[in-house]
Amino acid sequence: MEQKKWDVYVYGDVNIDIVIPGVEKFPLPGQEDEVDTMETFVGGGAALFTLGLGKLGLHPVFQGEVGDDCYGGLIRKQFTDHNVDDSLLKTSDTLKTGISLSFTNEKDRSFLTYRGTNEKICIEAVDIEKVKEASHIHITGYAGSANHEAYLNVLKKIKSETEATVSFDVGWDSTGEWKKEIKELFPYIDVLFMNETEAIHYGHQDNAVKAAHDFSKTCGMAVIKMGKAGSLAVKDGEEYMQASYTVKAVDTTGAGDSFNAGFVYGFLSKKSIEECLKTGNACGALSVTALGGNTGFPTIERLNQFFEEQ
Repeated sequence: MEQKKWDVYVYGDVNIDIVIPGVEKFPLPGQEDEVDTMETFVGGGAALFTLGLGKLGLHPVFQGEVGDDCYGGLIRKQFTDHNVDDSLLKTSDTLKTGISLSFTNEKDRSFLTYRGTNEKICIEAVDIEKVKEASHIHITGYAGSANHEAYLNVLKKIKSETEATVSFDVGWDSTGEWKKEIKELFPYIDVLFMNETEAIHYGHQDNAVKAAHDFSKTCGMAVIKMGKAGSLAVKDGEEYMQASYTVKAVDTTGAGDSFNAGFVYGFLSKKSIEECLKTGNACGALSVTALGGNTGFPTIERLNQFFEEQ
């Protein structure tokens, strides 16, 4: 990698996840139930991606916002403990740190979320002057018509004014719009991430492979996360596929963001596309072996050990 101040610049969401496993039913009004454990972790897709990069030995910077509260302090400590520069992480004097309560059991998960400082996320807040000091930028938070033009403008600026490569995780469209014009963004994206369902919807195809080939005609590379089927990348019309790894899943929170971190680590380390996919698959697999979106994410030493064990 070219020597810059940061390896990766990330702007996006960060919050606290309070995970309550083994919840089969909620208490009735006026009643109290007890649980065996209740754990607190850093959450938010952008934050989990950033922490993963730090664990792998890269030096990312995270731009976002937390509240002036104990949870904001916990997030800052996690960042500094894992090689993440928090100098662009603001502290709000009006909003508190976002919190998501995650109720899980063997069959399903449900969430109760307070967005807090994440309410202020806006792609126009990306600091282009700071991006110039990074080798790469990772972008999330696309929401179709609500911010399409803003994303297009920012991506154009990044490509015209900086040397940074760009990865982009599209994410789930909760509006159901699946905006066809998303393809306008693709020429400014080096690594486009989607999961299988997102690819089918955004590609308006009957399978993700066809969609990935279509996407790759205008973006640098289309990378599709396909769960138990592994992962797929298409670049310059050539298709690459890697099988998944079998692990005992404890908590699937953040698996996709962990895959992204592993893949981008490989991409920035100039690994082959096959190696990038393998690294993404391994990071995604290991991340689900413990409660919390980043607890099971490996260090580079653990990652190499995992590969040796396979």
